[in-house]
Amino acid sequence: MAGGPQARLLDDGRRLHLHHGPIDLIIGAEGEETEIARAYAQAGDRFEDVLDVLVGDLKRLRSAVEEPRWHPRGPVARRMMNAVWPHRAGFVTPMAAVAGAVADEVLAAMIVGRDLAHGWVNNSGDIAFHLVPGQALTLGMVGDLFQPGIDGLARLDDTMNIRGVATSGWEGRSYSLGIADAVTVLACDAATADVAATLIANEVDVADPAIRREPARSLDDDSDLGHLPVTVEVGDLQPAAIAYALDRGAIAAETMRAAGLMEAAVLLLKGETRVVGDAPTGIEA
Repeated sequence: MAGGPQARLLDDGRRLHLHHGPIDLIIGAEGEETEIARAYAQAGDRFEDVLDVLVGDLKRLRSAVEEPRWHPRGPVARRMMNAVWPHRAGFVTPMAAVAGAVADEVLAAMIVGRDLAHGWVNNSGDIAFHLVPGQALTLGMVGDLFQPGIDGLARLDDTMNIRGVATSGWEGRSYSLGIADAVTVLACDAATADVAATLIANEVDVADPAIRREPARSLDDDSDLGHLPVTVEVGDLQPAAIAYALDRGAIAAETMRAAGLMEAAVLLLKGETRVVGDAPTGIEA
């Protein structure tokens, strides 16, 4: 692919930036300097062909998941299929898990044989992370992409079954069928969190004249959502409409959590919040 993958340390000298086409990763680690350097080299090596291999499977990856199961050859595509397969009863394509799957794949390569306290791969907000026993981290959650600020915290430690976080919403980089400002999901890995956040965000919805939608293909010829109506504007909503939309999303999130498909979620719309998940997950909104 033209341009090819690029790698550089950021100005702080501590984080690695990997970029190729639409994929933009920020990577961090804690440990001895030599271990971090080796981990970053491993991440960069693995990143070399990630996009090119994905492009080879792109047609299938943009198609709805259905029986019989497709078994991709590429490792990132396999992660995508593993994440979306449990959701196949409804409409979903493997692209719903692409950002998280890339983060998971690069993180897995980065930590092999390395002695790190923790490490993480942030793919434009979908994050895979590694924790060794005794380690913990705090994640800040942003509810409005256009007014950046910490709207909540997720305090995580190595005993939790959480190694990935993802956020979806109607103003994000991917189209949404719903109207959530943000749905942040914590799950066992980033790909699993990614598809869950996407599908829960789709369910945060209400019929209201203040909401404008357009067919996805009218906005992007290559959209995996085809001619489904995606949200392009959300005006002022009455409190009852906001509550209804959030309740719909919360029901979807509770259903996924009961099925073991995620650990916890935070849903935000017009300044209102729903939290799904038990207190031990460490979420505070």
